[in-house]
Amino acid sequence: MSAVARFRSTVIDCPDPHALAAFYAGILGGTPQAADDEWVVLEIPDGPRIAFQRVAEYTPPEWPRADRNPQQFHLDFDAGSTWEEIEAAEQKVLALGARELHREDKEDFRVYADPAGHPFCLCRIDHP
Repeated sequence: MSAVARFRSTVIDCPDPHALAAFYAGILGGTPQAADDEWVVLEIPDGPRIAFQRVAEYTPPEWPRADRNPQQFHLDFDAGSTWEEIEAAEQKVLALGARELHREDKEDFRVYADPAGHPFCLCRIDHP
């Protein structure tokens, strides 16, 4: 099937686009580019583009609740193939302002919230 369009970016609603773009730049690299105080774009090196849009009276999603203001989407990031690499990545995202939402030792991922409350996962790459 031929494409109708080409993927441009994921847009994330938030109360402070500059702060959230800086948070994700700390995780993924790149430099946020602001059109104005309402819209900031992060071009990720060798990756997709994420845009951050200011929303008045923003209400963050609640994880894992689906009955009220569900998460709507979340981002997954490969953070390494060993638990030591995951631990190191965890320390970095926490230092950037993330907060832990969920962890279980038997799972290959850990769930965090970014500073605006959006869930994201640090995933372990499983190499056979």
